[in-house]
Amino acid sequence: MTANRGLLFAKALDWRIRLGLTLTVGWLLLGVSYISATIGWRNFGSLPAAELGSFLEGAFAPLAFLWLVVGYFLQQKELEQNTNALLAQAQEIQRSAEQAVIQSEKMAQSEIHARQTTFLQIVNTVYAQLGSITGLLFISSQGATGEGRVSPQEMSQLFSMLSAQDTETFSRRLVETHLQIADPDEKYALFYGTEVRARHSNNFLFSFERLMRRAQEVDPDDMIRDSILASAHGFVYRIAKPHQTNAPRELADHKITGRFIDF
Repeated sequence: MTANRGLLFAKALDWRIRLGLTLTVGWLLLGVSYISATIGWRNFGSLPAAELGSFLEGAFAPLAFLWLVVGYFLQQKELEQNTNALLAQAQEIQRSAEQAVIQSEKMAQSEIHARQTTFLQIVNTVYAQLGSITGLLFISSQGATGEGRVSPQEMSQLFSMLSAQDTETFSRRLVETHLQIADPDEKYALFYGTEVRARHSNNFLFSFERLMRRAQEVDPDDMIRDSILASAHGFVYRIAKPHQTNAPRELADHKITGRFIDF
């Protein structure tokens, strides 16, 4: 057991310390041999204090220098170890920071995904609202109260399609009708020919623009925004917006025309 402890202690010592101990023991043995062979221990003990001090000073000065050098190298090694430990700690901190950035990005992506999911649910509701508005606008311009180009039976079929969740039924018909009209005044009248049509058009534009603003908030890449603009509702918006710009203020301002119908 004692031998094993001594072996472990020897392995724990730095090679510089072992070298210093070896040289120290060798130097001391050399000094003892010198005193025994040259001076003699009896004469050595009777030396004056000044000569004894000078002898001991000269004898131990090399040992002091030796251990000074050993201590310097040991301190240098310790500083190197501390430096390596600090570098490792800095690398670990950097990895932790990078991991935190990755986690933050994942959280941000999850938040954006959740907001987009919620927005798509809102889109379905708004599309249904826009479908109803375009239905009323289409009746006002093409139904019995308007130009009378669409029969009540066909109008009923269109509303049946709207009820079957085809929310862009009337938007497609409005786009078709607008393309078939050659006269610019008639194109304008399709959306702003009467106060009722102006109210429906303003209501549609107001609701669609709110939807577009919300789309920009949840979709930095504008993919959702572009898809909405490419829909039938989007085409109606792009057709009706210039007509709103050209309409007089009493027809173009939704605050004046109102956004709801008093049945």
